[in-house]
Amino acid sequence: MSVDNLPAPQPFGPTPLDPGLARFNARDDAERALLACCASPRWAGDVAAGRPYADRATLIDRAGRRLADLDWSEIRTALDAHPRIGDRPRSTGVEAAWSRTEQSGMDTASASVRADLVEANRAYEERFGHVFLIFATGRTDTEMLAAARQRLDNDETTERAVVRGELARIVALRLERLLDS
Repeated sequence: MSVDNLPAPQPFGPTPLDPGLARFNARDDAERALLACCASPRWAGDVAAGRPYADRATLIDRAGRRLADLDWSEIRTALDAHPRIGDRPRSTGVEAAWSRTEQSGMDTASASVRADLVEANRAYEERFGHVFLIFATGRTDTEMLAAARQRLDNDETTERAVVRGELARIVALRLERLLDS
């Protein structure tokens, strides 16, 4: 085999193939930017401290593991940053813009579905003490309402597990959006 037929050497470490990841790895404000994905300061600090990431999968994996390590009070901090389903965020930051996009299934909701969702949110918050959190992307208004009603039957342990799963899906989506912005 001649030298001309050898494959080109592959670079070690992160490659410039993912400009979003390269920008994230170089950000001076990475921790602040991560707070738009998950409002837990410990989570944002832990994920930012893991830089540089070689690829998105490694970042998403670390983010998921750090999220799973949070105690319930830290999860509550993250939940408190989310608007109720059906409420439009009043702020203008990136997190508010993402929330509006994620809840776009509510854009065509009828007055009766909106009223039923207000009641479901109230009942949920009364039962569990925090906002009803659901991965709303791609879900219709009636699907979100049905989920809120169904989850009212969960015991607290089951619901906390569901909330952690929903939050993990939201965080992963927002990390992708952060990298792509």
